[in-house]
Formats: sequence, C-alpha cells, structure tokens
Amino acid sequence: MPNDMNQADDIFHRRESAARSYCRNMPTVFTAGRGSELFGENGEHYIDFLAGCSSLNYGHNDPDMKAALIAHISGDGIAHGLDLHTDAKAGFLRAFETHILQPRGMDHRVMFTGPTGANAVEAAMKIARKVTGRSNVIAFTNGFHGVTMGALAATGNGYHRGGAAMDTQGVTRMPFDGYAEGVDSAALLDQMLSDPSGGIDAPAAILFETVQGEGGLNAASPEWVRKVADIAKKHGALLIIDDIQAGVGRTGTFFSFEEMGVIPDIVTLAKSISGFGLPLALVLVRPECDVFGPAEHNGTFRGNTHAFVTARVAIEKFWADAGFQRDLAAKSVFVTSALSEVAALVPGAKLKGRGLMQGVDVGTGALAAEICARAFEKGLIIETSGNEDQVVKVLAPLTTTTETLRAGFNILLAATRDAITDTTLLAAE
Repeated sequence: MPNDMNQADDIFHRRESAARSYCRNMPTVFTAGRGSELFGENGEHYIDFLAGCSSLNYGHNDPDMKAALIAHISGDGIAHGLDLHTDAKAGFLRAFETHILQPRGMDHRVMFTGPTGANAVEAAMKIARKVTGRSNVIAFTNGFHGVTMGALAATGNGYHRGGAAMDTQGVTRMPFDGYAEGVDSAALLDQMLSDPSGGIDAPAAILFETVQGEGGLNAASPEWVRKVADIAKKHGALLIIDDIQAGVGRTGTFFSFEEMGVIPDIVTLAKSISGFGLPLALVLVRPECDVFGPAEHNGTFRGNTHAFVTARVAIEKFWADAGFQRDLAAKSVFVTSALSEVAALVPGAKLKGRGLMQGVDVGTGALAAEICARAFEKGLIIETSGNEDQVVKVLAPLTTTTETLRAGFNILLAATRDAITDTTLLAAE
C-alpha cells in the first residue's frame, strides 16, 4: 500500500468498481484496528461506531480469538474443508449447542451456507418452500434481507431492488409493525390471509427482522412478534426471523427474539457469528424442517474453518455465563441516555431501535449525512439507515468501554451541533 494518500486514493478510483460504498464517505486508508478503534496510514485515529455494520460485535482483533486463530494456522490446521468433518467445526458446534441452543430450549439443526447473510436468507426461503410446497413468502416494508435475487425479492428498499434490472418475484409485502399509523398490521395480515378473496397466496413463510437494521431501526413490539408467530402457525407457514444484523447480542440477548416468547422455525445468522469479522453464515432449522438432500443447497465456502475457530472462542468467552449480557443491559441504558441528548438538539428527532442497536431519526437524509460527515472529521465512524437514510445509527462494538462510548457520543453531539448550525445558516441565505 503506498504511503502517499493521493497515490493510494488514485488506485481505488482507477481500479475499484463504482459499486464501492462506505469508502466514499470515509476517505481514509485504514491500516489497523484494535477493540473499538481504527487507525489510518497517516496516523489518523477513529472511534468505530459502525463495527463492520454489526459484523464486529466483539470489536477489532479480540486477543483471545486472534491467539486461537494464529495457533490454528501455525499448526497447519485445516484452512478449507468444504463441509468435511473437522476438529474446528466440531469445536464450534459443541460450544454453540452447549452455550447457545440448549440453554434457550432450541433443538434446531445448524446448516452452513455460503459465507454471506444473503445466502443464508436464500437457503431459508428455499427450505420453507420445499417444506410447505408453496412459493409465496410474506415480507415487510423496510425489511432488508440481502441483494441476491431471492433475498432481494424480500428486501423493500427500492434502490437495491432497482439493481436487479428484472422482476423480483415470489414475495408479498405487508406493513411492518407501526408502519401505518393506527393500523394493526398483524391483524390486517391475518384478515387478508383468512379471506379467500384477500388476494394473498398461502405463504410458505413469514420473514422479518425484529429490528430493521437497514430499514431505519424500526423495532417490532413483542406483542406484534407473537401475533405474527401465531398467524404463521395458523396458516401453515414457517416463521423465519432474520437475525443477521440484530442477533449475536446486538439487541442485548444473543437472539433478538429471546424475551418475546417466540422460537422461530428458522433463524438466519451471519455478520458477527464468526466473532472476528471472518465470513460465516448459517441457518438454524427445526429438525422436522431439515429437508434438503445432500448438497441440495451448497457452495464451495459453506463453513469457514478459520471462522469456526474464532466463533468457538467468542461463544465460550462471552456467552458461557450471564455476565456479558448483564453488561450489555447497562450499556444499552447508557446509549439511550446519550442518544437522547443528541435527539434533544434536533427539533422533532426521535429515538429508534433497542439494545446496542439504536439511533436517532433526525428527519432528513441530508441532515443525517451531514452529521455523520462532521463526526468523521472529528474522529468518529458512524453511518445512516432508513428509507431516506434519515437515521443516524449507532452500531458500536458490544465490548466498547463506557469511557470510549462517552468519547464517541461527545463527538456525535459536537457534530450534530455543527451540522444544525450550518444547516440553519444555509436556510437563512
């Protein structure tokens, strides 16, 4: 990597596809990451409130995961094993069974898909269709499930759907909880499915996120989630919860639905399940729904052996007892309080999300973008979400200390004040 920023910047512009995204708003060449901090090649220092879009829930380069991975590689441990049995896979499955599935009363089997969350969603939808013999999937407004063709059909965002350049089919979209003021969207869904002239084909599955990560941190109420689960059972559909962004502790519990009285038929996980930012995705499926034949849904990289090593350490380190979850509860309160100070600066702003997946709806995408840009200039990496990118979204690593959280929110407060002042001056002109 060249030392001169201009030379480095030139190679990215000259050779990297125009599909690049985050780097457009963060023009630094990053060279190192530790915990909740990132460092640039020219000595820049940033607090990370993006965490790989919730792919680094345990921060950058956790020392215990790093040591285990180095030991595995140094000992000529398996690097790629297709879906062969390996000691690394066995270690992960035992830890996941012991510390995650069994304590939560889940008998689900674990299917390793290709390494992306979208691939996990594709597999989940295919399973539901094969189990039920139906093709329709119910998805919801502002839902985001990936941009490969099947997952994209369930994704609501028009910009991403436009990238398909062809019809996306097989999904009926319904309003998410709170989408339409005064409308009980669960009751509406049940009524339409129950009415032979309701116009909705009997669904194979009902698919949603309990907190819509890219859709603007819209958080479904436990009551709504339970109602939808009951509706799925009533109408013979499988319940799929996409926990790719909201899972692995992001909302305060390992799964986002744990305290809602619901256990889905299928759960999709990716992003932080590896613990170390390594690609890994999986589908949890009830045994009676585990219907694929050998390699019926496959991929060369189904199950990342290096990720198995770090994922096992992450589970044993953070989820073997209740201490980490108690810490998350305390940090969630802190984040809510800090975001309330930010919201107080912007007329009409409102808090969104839950746990350590929270943000502030500032009303417009322009203001949210300006706040994030000012924050970056001051040393904080943070991004937006929402149907118009109007939500400033905090996804700090779950391991971030209170002191670092406070420093990051101080930057966010200062950036918000600056952005509002400049916006006010521009409006006056």
